[in-house]
Amino acid sequence: MAGYWKVMGLSEKATSPAMGEWPARAPGPDEVVVRLRAAALNFADLLMLDGRYQDTPPRPFIPGLEGAGEVIEAGPEAGLAPGTRVAVYSQGTMAEANVFPAAHCVPIPDTMGWAEAAGFLIAYGTSHLALSHRAGLRAGDALAVLGAAGGVGLTAVEIGAALGARVIAVARGTARLETARAAGAAETIDSETCPDLRAALRALGGVDVVYDPVGDALGEAAFGALRPGGRFLLIGFAAGKPPRLPLNHALVKNIAIHGLYWGAYRALDPGAMRDSLTALMALYQAGRLHPHVGATLPLERLPEAYALLESRSTSGKIVVTI
Repeated sequence: MAGYWKVMGLSEKATSPAMGEWPARAPGPDEVVVRLRAAALNFADLLMLDGRYQDTPPRPFIPGLEGAGEVIEAGPEAGLAPGTRVAVYSQGTMAEANVFPAAHCVPIPDTMGWAEAAGFLIAYGTSHLALSHRAGLRAGDALAVLGAAGGVGLTAVEIGAALGARVIAVARGTARLETARAAGAAETIDSETCPDLRAALRALGGVDVVYDPVGDALGEAAFGALRPGGRFLLIGFAAGKPPRLPLNHALVKNIAIHGLYWGAYRALDPGAMRDSLTALMALYQAGRLHPHVGATLPLERLPEAYALLESRSTSGKIVVTI
């Protein structure tokens, strides 16, 4: 395949991605070329731009960890035919087209729009694996979701409610809490005005599971509200640093602390990831999940989209259209 693809690339010394060209290539035996229509942003992207992410590729590289589009060329062992609509979870989605492993492309229903599909896999995949596989969330459990209106937190609210949990959403400001309640939260707590999150959660009876993509003091406070036998899910630390959890309390109260890095499940337990994605697509097609896109910008405004992500001023996912 001759020619070039338009991409937002990060050069050797650049601090921000810029529009450029990338040599096109044909797919290998188990690869596909995807004409991308949309790509979603994740906090891992910001760490990658600074070289602080554990899987940062060498420069120059194309940022973006997930997107959606249609297969336009496939290797003989790919198992995906040209024309198949797919969501992609792989490095290099901020481009008009790119080559991806076929195993990292998931067929999507015709009813799922490009923007929805672009931000579906990582956020919903993280929440579903964390809640169902790691925490063993049961119907009737009390689930506290921190950062509940963010791109990943909002999916935990939806999935928790779909699995029958009583969801307590913790987020900043009335508008975000209304978004979380619309997604299925039974109770809400404004972290901006609440003077003592641990006390507020205990006043609601305590919680069985904490879902924490925020970290720092908020995660520490929520940990203190866990009931004996509770489960703490460490998803990320958007606040800047992980929570300092008292392990002596975990021991005495039989609390399990689970970290979850969704991308690692491709190697750690591909069967669990595959089963989770199948369950998620079934929930979507049943009308139980409603991906929330908080902002869309064109690909050439990617630096602006990253600034918006860093400001944490939107709810749901930020998506660029291509």
